[in-house]
Amino acid sequence: MGHTSLDKIIALQKNTANIRNLCILAHVDHGKTTLADCLVASNGIISSRLAGKLRYLDSREDEQIRGITMKSSAISLHYATGGNDYLINLIDSPGHVDFSSEVSTAVRLCDGAIVIVDAVEGVCPQTQAVLRQAWLENIRPVLVINKIDRLIIELKLTPQEAYTHLQKILEQVNAVTGSLFTSKVLEERAEKDTENQETNDSVSGEQVYDWSAGLEETDDSHLYFSPDQGNVVFASAIDGWGFSIQQFAQMYCQKMGIKSEVLLKTLWGDFYLNAKAKKIMKGAQSKGKKPLFVQLVLDNIWSLYDAVVTRRDKEKVEKMVASLGLKVAARDARHSDPKVLLSAICSQWLPVSQAVLTMVCDKLPSPLDIVAERVEKLMCVGARRFESLHEKTQELKAAFLGCKSDEAAPVIVFVSKMFAVDSKALPQNKQRPLTQEEIAQRREVARQKHAERMAASQGAENPEQTRPATQTAPPAGENSTGGEAPSGPSEAAAPKAGQPDEDSKDHFIAFARVYSGVVRRGQRVFVLGPKYDPAQALQKLPEGCSAGDDLPPLPSMACCTLESLYLLMGRELEELEEVPAGNVLGIGGMEEWILKSATISSSLACPPFTPLNFEATPIVRVAVEPKHPSEMPKLVRGMRLLNQADPCAEVLIQETGEHVLVTAGEVHLQRCLDDLRERFAKIEISASKPIIPFRETVIRPPKVDMVNEELGKQQKVAVIHQAKEEQPKGPEGIQVDSGGLVTLTTPNKLATVGVRALPLPEEATRLLERSGDLIRTMEQFNLSIKEGKALEINQKTLESIREFKESLEAHLQGRRWRNAVNRIWSFGPRRYGPNVLLNSLEGYQRPSVWQCLEKERPEPGAYRDFDNSVVSGFQLATLAGPMCEEPLMGVCFSVERWDMKVPALPSHQDSVEEEPSQDAPGPTDSSSDSASSRQEAHDADAAAAGAGQGRRRNEAAAADCYGPISGQLIAAVKEACRHAFQAKPQRLMAAMYTCEIMATAEVLGRVYAVLSKREGRVLAEEMKEGTEMFIIKAVLPVAESFGFADEIRKRTSGLASPQLVFSHWEVISSDPFWVPTTEEEYLHFGEKADSANQALKYMNAVRKRKGLYVEEKIVEHAEKQRTLSKNK
Repeated sequence: MGHTSLDKIIALQKNTANIRNLCILAHVDHGKTTLADCLVASNGIISSRLAGKLRYLDSREDEQIRGITMKSSAISLHYATGGNDYLINLIDSPGHVDFSSEVSTAVRLCDGAIVIVDAVEGVCPQTQAVLRQAWLENIRPVLVINKIDRLIIELKLTPQEAYTHLQKILEQVNAVTGSLFTSKVLEERAEKDTENQETNDSVSGEQVYDWSAGLEETDDSHLYFSPDQGNVVFASAIDGWGFSIQQFAQMYCQKMGIKSEVLLKTLWGDFYLNAKAKKIMKGAQSKGKKPLFVQLVLDNIWSLYDAVVTRRDKEKVEKMVASLGLKVAARDARHSDPKVLLSAICSQWLPVSQAVLTMVCDKLPSPLDIVAERVEKLMCVGARRFESLHEKTQELKAAFLGCKSDEAAPVIVFVSKMFAVDSKALPQNKQRPLTQEEIAQRREVARQKHAERMAASQGAENPEQTRPATQTAPPAGENSTGGEAPSGPSEAAAPKAGQPDEDSKDHFIAFARVYSGVVRRGQRVFVLGPKYDPAQALQKLPEGCSAGDDLPPLPSMACCTLESLYLLMGRELEELEEVPAGNVLGIGGMEEWILKSATISSSLACPPFTPLNFEATPIVRVAVEPKHPSEMPKLVRGMRLLNQADPCAEVLIQETGEHVLVTAGEVHLQRCLDDLRERFAKIEISASKPIIPFRETVIRPPKVDMVNEELGKQQKVAVIHQAKEEQPKGPEGIQVDSGGLVTLTTPNKLATVGVRALPLPEEATRLLERSGDLIRTMEQFNLSIKEGKALEINQKTLESIREFKESLEAHLQGRRWRNAVNRIWSFGPRRYGPNVLLNSLEGYQRPSVWQCLEKERPEPGAYRDFDNSVVSGFQLATLAGPMCEEPLMGVCFSVERWDMKVPALPSHQDSVEEEPSQDAPGPTDSSSDSASSRQEAHDADAAAAGAGQGRRRNEAAAADCYGPISGQLIAAVKEACRHAFQAKPQRLMAAMYTCEIMATAEVLGRVYAVLSKREGRVLAEEMKEGTEMFIIKAVLPVAESFGFADEIRKRTSGLASPQLVFSHWEVISSDPFWVPTTEEEYLHFGEKADSANQALKYMNAVRKRKGLYVEEKIVEHAEKQRTLSKNK
């Protein structure tokens, strides 16, 4: 197929039924960009000879050098099949785990996906991740099993073995899909059960329980990949061939006289051809016969490879080419590389682009086929249900499902990411090719100038006559061009004049898709942020208002004009005037309105789309500074642009004033730093060593010492005596009893607090970490109740909160945790973290944190004075622990004593508190306190904090005692929590990566050596069936992971490459403050305890970085130097 013109693509954009929006998903190095090259070559954009070598969609220099895709890029292709013309908007996505956020941005804009699996490696970790992402976004996948040539050339499998191997790969992929489907069905079943329980509670009599999970009734046949369904293609993209079973069924139905429908059902499966009876029979495996797929398909491909690549048998190749009716160029036949001849034959016999694009057009849905479930999921942000949305918002569902492009349809566009482009790449700055008329005119001008020059040289002896001719010649030449030529130079000059300005400004293009209506250039639209509430906007703004009207400002909403629309063509951009519904496009000039992603609409009722599902969490952080301090403003601007251009990177300024860049992994970090240097800041920068996050925790007292000897009672007593002796050395006013209860009195002697620290069970900590969003919802609800407002929470969220509470109760079992869940005072840090403050005070029944689950709404005034000061102290204590100022994790602080001496003027204080609101003194007091406390815990927005501070100043002026008491109580609770933490065995927690390494048997030893050197721990090692590859699953501390991938590649000569994904937090078993005490420990570790204490090393590194005191001696154990041999 030749090169498709822009006009043809614009015409195809209007036929929504024939549009296919799809992305290519796979594990790293499974052949996504190579396949994309083959599809791009089918449109004549690149040469078919360069497909696979050029990697057209990898337009960045570092992508080409590293050989991996780092950003998703789109291209529009035209494909004609079955008498229909289709427009295929193809998005190529990265496979490296560090760039999985780019996959999320691509998946959101598509209706289908091509999932590629390497025929040798099979299903890898990232294959599972992309299948899960496709499942979460409700898009339909099709499968391409790529690199089948490796089975022939590398593994040297027979066709029969290859068939068995391919069957196993299909089973693996279907197993992943099956597990996702099962979990969904079971969730739906559980929801139905709870609804039925509520209705059946009133019904008496015996209940018959239905034990079936509901999997039997649900039809899941359409979900799975099977060649006979037409959603699987077998391919070798690098050699340019690929096929589906339909192609071979059509070939053989003419030759064998068997109906193509019969062949379709029997080509894949346990069927064989009975040559005598000329029938297809079942049971090939049991009878030891060749399956039909091997006999009719694989044997042919194997014999072609054997003739062309292995034996290089020219005669046989010529026979094959003649029998297939192909024409091979003489230079291809004579070429020294057999792969050239192979791809020349295969690309004519079984072109991969034809097989894949036919499958895409037949099996993937058009934008018109968007399912209602997906629409509801996109429209419901957070925990809201579709039914709870505003009526006008619910009406937009029809616009989504209709995907209409008429004037009445509201415009709905989703921007999934912003990407930076060079100003030279913009269509308006490009030199356009000249038309035939312009070429003729320029030729005429050149001819005239040449004639004049010749005349000038001949009449050199008479200069007076030639001068007027040369002066008049240019205008004459210009006039002869018919007014066309001046436009050329002036157009060319315009960009030059504004070049410095153009280059200095980075152009951002929004990567978007139109879900409804027609987007036009110059159109006024609303840009809706993630916190925009359509119900609130519809109440405040007049009905029927549009983005062109002069409207009052609303939170998370802005009006803007769409400056330019672009067709994304890989490395090129083409300008468009309008884009109808169902298409992917680029929108220029949106950098001031959109940070990373947003929803654009012409209707105020449109809700913001649900946030993207990011698989990778950004965890690797570095501090960045310019080499020359004067260039700081450039760095700040560059980091702002980088933050906008990368969906996953985060940029923040720490309390220390450092500019910190947070990325998903080492490769991602390197790319961000390169972008910052060369593209956004354009200055020399220096980056610190990666800032490793740690957590601090306490554990139960260990039963054995460092040499695994049981700790005797005598030693315990000795330790307690030691603690008692050391007690006076601590700060004044702090008492620590033998059970770890810390009692502390404020400096003004008005309040005494007693706090005990307890380690939370591991499962409970994990549950709290997972349930951050639910805890945040509960906190918002409790705050609104305090302020006397009512916040509605939908039933599904309430059900999740109820399940969370039950799970927490199940994990907190035993005498010490009796009724603990109902006594929870607060979570921390930032009010939703994995630490708990328990109310163990006698006689203080404060409202529960689980108020949203209670049937009757509680009275708002049941809080004790200064309740919030205690919570604030706890938040500050958990935000920065005593070991190295890192957040705490898995610690429970139980407040067992809280005595307050009543201030001198209680009545005056009460009257001050009642002044803001006479009706409800409780809520105003607590809300002001909560605002101030959240500010101190770094988690309040500026407005609330400012209000809280102002109110505190008024109160302090009216009653001197209130301000100081509150502040001193916060400090006292914080100190008490810190000392209670130190009274228990303290430990550091390290962030851990899970690491999957595929390696051959020869290099296994080296892989293990690198892992053990870096404190890694191997969890499992298994051999991949049918290959020589081993899969090693290990965990590795993030702190030890830098340079890990490079070291493994070096040590194994590139035969093993790891995939690192952040997994969990793990307690480092060694005590950072340990010193040898028993005789056995002295014998084992020596008096100096020479062996490095890993936890102490990490702790001191963090303390040094933060500028805290580090107890280190330069020379700890001095020894006299002995010279072993005399200097000669």
